[in-house]
Amino acid sequence: MGFDLFETLRSLKPQKRLGTLKRRADDDLPWVDDEPTIGGPLFLDTSVYLDVLQGRSPAEVDALLTYRLCHHSAVSLSELVHAFGRLDPKHASTTSVLETIQATVEDIPEHRLHVPDAATWGQAGVLAGLLFRLSNLPKGEGHERRFVNDALIFLQARQLGASVLTGNIRDFDYLSQIIPTGRVILYRSPAAPR
Repeated sequence: MGFDLFETLRSLKPQKRLGTLKRRADDDLPWVDDEPTIGGPLFLDTSVYLDVLQGRSPAEVDALLTYRLCHHSAVSLSELVHAFGRLDPKHASTTSVLETIQATVEDIPEHRLHVPDAATWGQAGVLAGLLFRLSNLPKGEGHERRFVNDALIFLQARQLGASVLTGNIRDFDYLSQIIPTGRVILYRSPAAPR
């Protein structure tokens, strides 16, 4: 099967983690401003694609995307192409939005597009459940599904030895608190809340 539940539970120890996660202070987080332009590989969270496509990405993010090796997740691919089914075909902007997404997807090099394996899916399920419980968010609002995707991206990046580049500050701060060996590079788009 490729997934060892016992090993996952041994490494994450969900039964021993109690309390509530708190977002760390900005000064304690790894920000894009503190990153050298030349450095290790990146693994892009879906927020990066969306911010770049909408012209909201900070210059420091654009520089990293230009100079660093970028890896992509099938998870982000799925989140991007979700729009092809969700957007109203009758809306005036739908065609141009979908054309932009299509061009972005076609620009992803196949050899840098990574699909989570069974072990990563299993670990992500446990990690997402732990993240949901420790974040103390309300049930039934879609957080659990989103956390599975975030956990998959986080674990894939860790497996590759890459840093997740993301504007999703809270969720990836929490993930890196649970698994400190995972690396993240955070940014805030100009319109993003603190």
